[in-house]
Amino acid sequence: MELPGETRPCPRGHLLDLPWEDILVPHILCHLPLRQLLSLQRVSKPFQTLIQLYLANMRCFDSSQVGPHLPKAAFCNLLKDNEVLQHLALQNCSDWLTDKELLPVIGQNHHLQEIQLSSCLQLSRHALVAISLSCPNMRSLSLAHCEWVDSLSLRSLADHCKGLESLDLTACRQLKDEAICYLVQKCSRLKSLSLAVNANVGDTAVEEIAKCCRELEHLDLTGCLRVKNESIRVLAEYCTKLRSLKVKHCHKVAESSLSILRGRGVELDVELPLQRALVLLQDGVGFAPFINLQI
Repeated sequence: MELPGETRPCPRGHLLDLPWEDILVPHILCHLPLRQLLSLQRVSKPFQTLIQLYLANMRCFDSSQVGPHLPKAAFCNLLKDNEVLQHLALQNCSDWLTDKELLPVIGQNHHLQEIQLSSCLQLSRHALVAISLSCPNMRSLSLAHCEWVDSLSLRSLADHCKGLESLDLTACRQLKDEAICYLVQKCSRLKSLSLAVNANVGDTAVEEIAKCCRELEHLDLTGCLRVKNESIRVLAEYCTKLRSLKVKHCHKVAESSLSILRGRGVELDVELPLQRALVLLQDGVGFAPFINLQI
């Protein structure tokens, strides 16, 4: 019997009593690290079912959130029911990731917009072909240090993913000017492109990039030894939206071509030569500070 003025204790609710698809999955579980979510699976059968529902509706998967050594069987189990991924980050998974694990995930996720596969050394050109055919909405793709990327697989990417805005081909050393030219002719919306550490890339590719990719903002040519001044001048002429250019170790690129970009405020990774810097300093402050250049 309840006495006057006495309050009845509120019944204790359980987390699992909240609506799963309307509350738990989109508004609560999405804020927990993936490693903690996987631990929750061991709490009870209902929690296991809840986490499986979350994994099936997950939009982003980053292997680094699970740990440095993700077993391949665990990876396959985590994403076996997911068909709505938009972002997939598997960089530095070279010790276990092969076509056998990746291709099923790519094949059932047609909404992917961003994929990171940097340094995934055990994949093959079939992985890039699969991405091309399954992911027409691809916007950003990182293939840095994936030396299995060849001209044929890159051609497939260019033919099917024309909305690409960011592409990292650092150290993809099989690629030559012809392949890069074909790519930029098809993917003219590119805003960020890295061709670093590829001695096969030369002026022909850079000039075609300049003429086809007018929206380009960031270009990395680090270590592209065949690139010379002429193509940099063409780049300056056509790519008026360029914000950064990396040409370190491009020994045939001199200040005579970079000065146009430097004057426009483009961020460069090579410093202004000392003598030129002194001239600019003198013009700016009206005198030249004494510096002993004899060493």
